[in-house]
Amino acid sequence: MKMLRKINLLMVIVLLSACTKLKDTPYTTIISTQFNPTKDDIAALVGAGYSQWRFILLDWNGLWRAQEVTGDQLVIPKRPWGWFDDGVYQRLHKHTWTTDDDVVNQTWSRTYAGITNCNRIIYQIESGLIPITEGKEATLAELKVLRASYYAILCDFYGNVPIVTQFDLPSGFLPEQSTRKEVYEFIVKDLTDNIPFLSKDNTVATYGKFNKWAAFTLLAKMYLNAGVYTGTPQWEKCISACDSVIKSGAGYILEPAQKSVFITENQNSKEIILAIPMDEDYTNNWNAFDLHMQTLQQENQATYNLKNTPWGGICAIPQFISTFDPADARYQNNWIKGQQYTAGGQMLYVAQGDFAGKPLSFVNELPGLEKGESVHGFRLGKFEIKMGSTNRLSNDYPLFRYAEVLMMKAESLLRTGKADEAAAIVTQVRQRDFSANPSKAVVTGAQLIGGSAYQYGMKDAVNNQFSNEGGADLVFGRFLDELGWEFDQEGHRRTDMIRFGAFTKKSWLSHAATNNINRTLFPIPRTEIQKNNNLKQNPGY
Repeated sequence: MKMLRKINLLMVIVLLSACTKLKDTPYTTIISTQFNPTKDDIAALVGAGYSQWRFILLDWNGLWRAQEVTGDQLVIPKRPWGWFDDGVYQRLHKHTWTTDDDVVNQTWSRTYAGITNCNRIIYQIESGLIPITEGKEATLAELKVLRASYYAILCDFYGNVPIVTQFDLPSGFLPEQSTRKEVYEFIVKDLTDNIPFLSKDNTVATYGKFNKWAAFTLLAKMYLNAGVYTGTPQWEKCISACDSVIKSGAGYILEPAQKSVFITENQNSKEIILAIPMDEDYTNNWNAFDLHMQTLQQENQATYNLKNTPWGGICAIPQFISTFDPADARYQNNWIKGQQYTAGGQMLYVAQGDFAGKPLSFVNELPGLEKGESVHGFRLGKFEIKMGSTNRLSNDYPLFRYAEVLMMKAESLLRTGKADEAAAIVTQVRQRDFSANPSKAVVTGAQLIGGSAYQYGMKDAVNNQFSNEGGADLVFGRFLDELGWEFDQEGHRRTDMIRFGAFTKKSWLSHAATNNINRTLFPIPRTEIQKNNNLKQNPGY
């Protein structure tokens, strides 16, 4: 049982309930005369700042979907039972989203809600409303780093956004817009200024929180994408930040099996640097973490004895699956494929659509975005689906893991002319995935410099043929492949494809290359532009 997680969640509930009961009493009076927080109270109060991460990433039409369904690995095709929803998933796949689409609005509002939470708690501490004496500097540093993590989302997603660091703002305040470069510089400064005050510990007490090493990982991610965000790459700084984690002595390792990072009871994984704690018993809103519901067929309810019927939507793009070596444990373990069975071992059969009555066997085929039957497309299985799950999974979500630190360092080495050093790290990451055939784990610098194995091209659904674009022309395309194999289903793909130049220049399935650099940013929501005349829309929208 994940007791620490449950205790922390209960503490937040109790504190929030207490505030509700006392709402008619002035808050300043409560704090100054009735509230003398202990270390545990402070942890729960700060925890309120973290809660928004899950909403941003995993709630319906959140950041995870925007990162994955716009890329070349996953798709939500129209199914006989639905998944059209006014064409929103098709627009994501085709890169024709609008200023009014849900992912555009939700990512903005949810992320700024996280920033507001951080600003509120910082204000309450600095003003004395929350009278912290012991550990005040470290608590404020943690909150500012957490706030920087929310700004990192905005920097990557929208680019040019307002920077707001105050909570006690006058009525009617309208923030000024900052450039993407200014947002990047703000994030880096907040991280570098506050990392020295964070805890070095990697313990139960720091689990799910920003310690020094999680902050260095976020800093490395900023440096990794600095060329995209500012026009000036920062590969050496990325290496340095990664080395801070690698040489930390904090106990982070590559797990012997990648799958163990994603099991239901994954809170003890030594590969996880920062997680979003999840528990189906305490995280109770409907779409809290429901990838299994989005991907499994309705008939698969009997496979896992699920308490709710799945919806049969999202699946892998066949072109991506075809890039895997079948001997790769990540191919074997992270995708649900082939004949499906009940928990008792009986064959399952298709209940609806053109394949009704035939065996439910997932194949690596998909006619296109407009038509996907029950059997079409491998389904998402990286996160273990616990027998008897509700519509919410209880797996903790790894925001940062040690494999990512290693691969960020490897990419930076590759891009600074040290291909063989990069290859040694990539080989290290691959070794656990080819334990039965170690020679297949070995990658050379020359291979990483080469192109991608992805056979890019758009499918002609009428003739069932693809245009032949290939991937050989992608610079460092093999490294992009390695990122795809290691981090599929983790919400990374859009950002990685942009960094390697594939996001706008390549076609896949029903997506035609746009060659439109403006599509590497999402638009600022129309509603925000209407509310704040200081905001200027991103180019191309």
